[in-house]
Amino acid sequence: MSAETINRGGVRPGGRSLPQAGHRDGAPARKRRRIRWQPAWMFMAPSLLILGVFVVWPIVVSFWYSLHDWTIGAATQQWVGFGNYVKLFHDPQFWNALGNTLEFTIASVVILVILGFLAALGLMSEGLFSRMVRSVFFFPTIVSLTSIGLVWRFLLDPDIGLVAGLTQFFGATPIGWLQSTTLALPAIIFVDVWKNVGFTMIILLAGLKGVPQERYEAARLDGANGRQLVRFVTVPGIRPTLLFATMILTIQSLQVFDLVYVMTGGGPVFSTDTLVTEIFRDGFVNFQTGYASAISWVLFIVIMAISAFLLRVFRYNDVD
Repeated sequence: MSAETINRGGVRPGGRSLPQAGHRDGAPARKRRRIRWQPAWMFMAPSLLILGVFVVWPIVVSFWYSLHDWTIGAATQQWVGFGNYVKLFHDPQFWNALGNTLEFTIASVVILVILGFLAALGLMSEGLFSRMVRSVFFFPTIVSLTSIGLVWRFLLDPDIGLVAGLTQFFGATPIGWLQSTTLALPAIIFVDVWKNVGFTMIILLAGLKGVPQERYEAARLDGANGRQLVRFVTVPGIRPTLLFATMILTIQSLQVFDLVYVMTGGGPVFSTDTLVTEIFRDGFVNFQTGYASAISWVLFIVIMAISAFLLRVFRYNDVD
């Protein structure tokens, strides 16, 4: 028997057995688990701490509040389980606020996306005039909603407002836009569109700049006209940007508060009441913290459902 054969069998030429793989001196090797400290956790610790204290913990506490008849200042907080949610779905004010919120969201987002897209198409050039118009459109975006709400509240005042003055100048009767149950919500939608159309335009303009020119050249060689270029090249090319803009505007509109609170306070007769204004009223005016927390969780579910729907509608892959 050759030395190579002996070595394959695990026997040394001298008759002693060779230690098998994974053994040291014939004994089984023990796997040692080494815990390595990742320096990244040290750098993330402050942010995670702030996130946990000011975001995660309030979310957990708000759900705990929603399961109680929690009233600020009460000696005891009664456990009601899902009683607040049952009460909520039988509350006509909640359904009115939900309807107003959805109406505001759908109208403002659709108008903003359409106007922002048309403005971005018309202002794609890098000339001086286009830059100036972009700045004019974008300027209201940097102003706070509270300031804009106060300005437009005085502009739409039927007695001393500029709009009423212009209406009288042309011989018409001034209209109380914010005092009408049918016109107050459209007026707020108009102000929201006026403020955010520049923001939408800038986002979609960035998306338009990112569409490769080769696609347009290929489509023109195939005989596509202007409308066909927009429909079959531009819109599919900016689909991820459209998703981003629509998601941001939708979440922002579903959470609208300051513009409504400053201009109408939810009135007249709750015609402009939204879910967030109702949360504010129940939680900080009526001190019904448990009921307000239940409404906030319903709003969270609505936002998640609509976001999932938008992700489904604007789904995108490399084949597109």
